[in-house]
Amino acid sequence: MKKSFFLVGSALLLLACSNKPAQKSVTVYVSEDQVFSEPLLKDFEKSTGIKVNAIYDTEESKSTGVMNRLIAEKNNPQADVYWANEPIRAEVLRQKGILAPYQSPNAQGIPNNLRNKDYFWTGFSARIRVIIAQKGLSVSPTSIMAYTDTQFKNKAVIANPLFGTTTAHMAALATLWGTDKTKQFLESMQTNKVALATSNGESADFVAKESYAFALVDSDDAVSRRKAGKPIEIIYPDQGKDDVGALVVPNAVMLIHKAPHIKEAKILIDYLLSKESEAKLAFADCAQIPLHQGVKMPALMKPIEKIKTMNIDFQEVALKMQEIQPILKAWLAKQQ
Repeated sequence: MKKSFFLVGSALLLLACSNKPAQKSVTVYVSEDQVFSEPLLKDFEKSTGIKVNAIYDTEESKSTGVMNRLIAEKNNPQADVYWANEPIRAEVLRQKGILAPYQSPNAQGIPNNLRNKDYFWTGFSARIRVIIAQKGLSVSPTSIMAYTDTQFKNKAVIANPLFGTTTAHMAALATLWGTDKTKQFLESMQTNKVALATSNGESADFVAKESYAFALVDSDDAVSRRKAGKPIEIIYPDQGKDDVGALVVPNAVMLIHKAPHIKEAKILIDYLLSKESEAKLAFADCAQIPLHQGVKMPALMKPIEKIKTMNIDFQEVALKMQEIQPILKAWLAKQQ
């Protein structure tokens, strides 16, 4: 009798275990640096109980590895969400039919020019393109046009324009100025003997070591050098009435078309677009600027509403980036 009772009890226990609902999960592809994105995704897991399967870009394939994977998986999507470190590649994916629109309630308050008009992607927590300059210069550079100013001849450095946010910056200028004026700008930089660095980080280090007077870099590069006590100042460029303004490079989050876990994907998107998530990224080492107003942030950073920003369409920037590639390659060939 005892044996029968044991067997029945065991059977009931096994049945209860087999009926236990599987843990909810969401798969996200990420091109934001893992050191900054992973803690936020871990917080999401703790907050919601939804398991996150995160696939990160490697340093070698930065911003293109997971994007190419999404393209390859178009007819059999494995990802639910893509967290990009800038919106231009989001536009490429949208044009290829890989994204689905989703208007998160937390998208309210995000500036219109920092999201897709049909909500195929939404921006959050941005880097700003700033000038990092040596402290104590007799004349501070206040515009990217300082690169063409003869008083800074041989004294300025810029990251390779074929890669990263420098490419995006040149493409953004080309949408505002036109291709011809942008080409002239590049040629004037060459005449003014602007030095070339491998990255924004190297550019910032050159200025921090007083090898060059200034450089155009991302805000996180500048803030990190300030935090390290380097003798530099951070200048938001082109803030005058008739100036083009500073380029904002937001993160972008998007829903994948025919995502396997749509409900969980939307919950993750809502979480990333929240003011709480923007505050966490503001106080992280990446020092990203919130796109919602009123979010607490470090004193070193300027709120987005107090910065004159470029009035650009990222769809146009994505197209222009492809158009100016031959111009950038020709310019680079002359530099070497």
